[in-house]
Amino acid sequence: MLGNSDAIATIAVKNIDAARKFYGDTLGLASAESGEAQVLSYKSGSSRVLVYQSQFAGTNQATAASWAVDDVEREVKALKAKGVVFEHYDFPGMTRRGDVHDTGRSLAAWFKDPDGNILAIVSR
Repeated sequence: MLGNSDAIATIAVKNIDAARKFYGDTLGLASAESGEAQVLSYKSGSSRVLVYQSQFAGTNQATAASWAVDDVEREVKALKAKGVVFEHYDFPGMTRRGDVHDTGRSLAAWFKDPDGNILAIVSR
């Protein structure tokens, strides 16, 4: 059924203009045609990220979307240079080196968009 279909990360935001700047300029996602007012669509690898305006933006206290990358530390450095601030969490069995969390098998770093949605970069 759905196992052969692509999933789309869908993220609610309050300010579509701030989201356009953050997802396009700061994160470097390529804009794609959405066909709807107050909805932004981005290409991210072979996936899509749909950003839409909602009064409920930023209310999720869990990770909304994650990007798997080859070098988490390099991506953290590049995003920090663009003003992204990283979150720090204390998870059992995980250590932190600067902004990068290490499970011993994988690396991860979390940050928020302008509306407080939690986003992550993780090692492949």
